[in-house]
Amino acid sequence: MFVLRRCAALRPRISRLTHSLPTLTLFTKDPCPLCDEAKEELEPLKHSFVLQVDISLPENSVWRDRYRWDIPVFHLNGQFVMKHRVNVVLLDKLLRDAETSP
Repeated sequence: MFVLRRCAALRPRISRLTHSLPTLTLFTKDPCPLCDEAKEELEPLKHSFVLQVDISLPENSVWRDRYRWDIPVFHLNGQFVMKHRVNVVLLDKLLRDAETSP
């Protein structure tokens, strides 16, 4: 199961001293069949990140307005990575790079 957190700060602070996992933010809503498919594809990598979800929350109205027609959208540590479909090869590389960056 994914670790899900609702967070007002959409640019998470990662402490490199404590070796925190990178934050993969999945912008989604319910229902979203493409999002469900993306979550399944993320399953093998789930140990490599913390996942945050949901543009339908009132506090995420800016993201809802921005991504309403493009979900799922993925940000890694606050930076746009991809939308619509998961590119597992790219995401795996980015996660490995995030873990090893100083």
